[in-house]
Amino acid sequence: MFRLFSRFSLQPAITTSRLVSLPRRLSTNNDPDDPDFLDMVTSSYEKAVDLVEERLVDRLRRENPYLFKTDEERMSHVSGVMRIVRPCNHMLYVSFPLRRDSGELEVIEGYRAQHSQHRSPCKGGIRYSEDVTATEISALAALMTYKCAIVDVPFGGAKAGIKINPANYSVMELEKITRRFAMELAKKRFLGPGVDVPAPDMGTGEREMSWIADTYAMTVGQGDINSHACVTGKPISQGGIHGRVSATGRGLYHALSYFLNDAYYLSKIELTPGFKDKSFIVQGFGNVGLHASRYLHRQGARLTGIMERDVSLFNESGMHPKELEDYKLANGTLKGFPNATETEEDLFLANCDILVPAAGEKQITKHNAPYVKAKIILEGANGPTTPEADKILIANNKLVIPDLFANAGGVTVSYFEWLKNISHVSFGRLLFKYERDSNYYLLESVQQSLESKFGRSGGPIPVTPSSEFKDRMGGASEKDIVHSGLEYTMERSAKQIMSRAHEYNLGLDLRTAAFVASLEKIYIVYRDAGLTFS
Repeated sequence: MFRLFSRFSLQPAITTSRLVSLPRRLSTNNDPDDPDFLDMVTSSYEKAVDLVEERLVDRLRRENPYLFKTDEERMSHVSGVMRIVRPCNHMLYVSFPLRRDSGELEVIEGYRAQHSQHRSPCKGGIRYSEDVTATEISALAALMTYKCAIVDVPFGGAKAGIKINPANYSVMELEKITRRFAMELAKKRFLGPGVDVPAPDMGTGEREMSWIADTYAMTVGQGDINSHACVTGKPISQGGIHGRVSATGRGLYHALSYFLNDAYYLSKIELTPGFKDKSFIVQGFGNVGLHASRYLHRQGARLTGIMERDVSLFNESGMHPKELEDYKLANGTLKGFPNATETEEDLFLANCDILVPAAGEKQITKHNAPYVKAKIILEGANGPTTPEADKILIANNKLVIPDLFANAGGVTVSYFEWLKNISHVSFGRLLFKYERDSNYYLLESVQQSLESKFGRSGGPIPVTPSSEFKDRMGGASEKDIVHSGLEYTMERSAKQIMSRAHEYNLGLDLRTAAFVASLEKIYIVYRDAGLTFS
């Protein structure tokens, strides 16, 4: 399956680390009912390429009429760039021994894929899952490239995975695994603030990111002032940023809000504007599902259903996300939650306005897609909808807000954290007091102007700030800046996707519109970097 370029080993008998090259299609599954995730991503890419190539040739002819003599040469150039974008650039396979708490030896396997270096560093999460494969990691890395481009984050795409179920390991064992994996990545230049910057993903969080940052800083990155920028999603005390934990869920809310207030798309799916009284069902009540539920609930939507691995809950009147969170923290499960009914029914097919798949891949297939009643599918997970299911949903006038855009809040705020780490100052710190004093001077100036104009015969004229202005008088905190930057990013990207959907007459096919917009941006980077590639 792989072509071996080089091989490295610290302990030759039991430790291996290989750089491998992926073929254009790393797929062994030709079953359309159960496509490989890489095939799903490639399918969307190819559909967008078919649409965008001629437009890029037209643009090249208009903007650089003397660069090429004929349209055939222009098309050859554009097609060449598209072929460069498609394959995964690098894949690292690692295996190393773990001595478990019991004394037993176990071999741990992991992967890191770097899909594209058209922008540096590469960016992508690290997941811990028994389902991790080279194919999946390659597909997720490719998706990250397109995701970064659509939200204008100047990173290439990457992804990593370790083939374990973290629930089966102690904290000490997980720390050993994480630190060893970090070292393996760093030695092969698959980790570093200017090279490759991981983040949390399924099965990982702040704790694991802190271990990685510490390992890098104490070894390969020793003496590097930017060493803690080698990873994002860290605790605040380790250089993390306020708003990162909730970023993906908050991004889902912003992604949805722009389409829920667009008359064109709402008329297509026959839905009224706004969140008020909209019902929604969430698959997966982890970090993404929880925070998405919080933000939708605050806007007046009703959480009527939850799907977890061990239980599904339903309450037509709605459930409170905070109550669900508290119960899960106390019990480790939602099983037995008192304010809902446990059900064996498939909630993917239940009546609701908004369906939020925020768990695994390939959850909506051609088999259940015809029966999905939700008007909007908001993809919180990566790849929850297969290509065949996507076609069915669009044909049934369902609005699918694709993962490529919808769950990009995490990488957007990761970018903000990376900027904070390399600038070595918290957002808002330098201007906080200045802005607060300036606002007080402004109010004082207004009061003096009014008293000068109308006199003080009736006494002073107090100028009292509104409650909203009073909250902002102290200037923007780091969290305020992060939330504002995320909202602006999602709004701008939503407008770009809508624009491409209208320009290419794609109707409800937002996935293709997002891929088109992403590929246009990636092409421009390659074009402006030069016309020869090595």
